[in-house]
Amino acid sequence: MKMISFDYDLSKTTWQKSSYSGASGGDCLEINTAHPDAVPVRDSKVADGPALVFRAAAWSAFVADLKRD
Repeated sequence: MKMISFDYDLSKTTWQKSSYSGASGGDCLEINTAHPDAVPVRDSKVADGPALVFRAAAWSAFVADLKRD
């Protein structure tokens, strides 16, 4: 598996909360779509915590698979 290089300051980017987020605001994912090759994902409850970074194609395939189910 080829690794991608991801060297961006995510603290200065805009995050999008999941549309499935409940009214209470808990248990949510946020994604960042500012980068064409990668999709950083973080826990909305820990905004200053770590982010997992997925290849954009892998994230798209994951979301498409979720929508099929």
